[in-house]
Amino acid sequence: MVVVRVQTASSRQRLYLLSRVVVVRHYRRALTLAEVARALATSPRQLQRAYAQFGDTTFSEDLLARRMAVGAQLLAEQRSIPVAHVARLVGYSQGPHFARAFRRRYGMSPARFRRAAAASSLRQDPASGRAGRRAGSRGPPLQAEVRS
Repeated sequence: MVVVRVQTASSRQRLYLLSRVVVVRHYRRALTLAEVARALATSPRQLQRAYAQFGDTTFSEDLLARRMAVGAQLLAEQRSIPVAHVARLVGYSQGPHFARAFRRRYGMSPARFRRAAAASSLRQDPASGRAGRRAGSRGPPLQAEVRS
């Protein structure tokens, strides 16, 4: 049985939460576990322990999930942005790497995902009786958040 002191658990939880903030804010950069650990004044191993204890995922999976979620949102809502540019906006230097990761995550290519999102957003909105944005989509598109 592993015993973790309360103070250790508390500082690991804080470390985990701070690293999640870094991922959410800086996912577009080439983040590594070592860079984030250095920014938080800790070791990569301590950050790994924090993710193991408080997260449902690893640091790399957390970063990938953030990038894929924002990429999917951009593909669906900002149809004028080419897929290669979406890849760069979410932290990939090359489009094919983004496309491969996206296909693994969502089971379809980014272009096919975009077409499917466009088709679903053109369906009739039952609440208003009008065609347009998907029911339940919120707020303005991510355009403002994507700017550097």
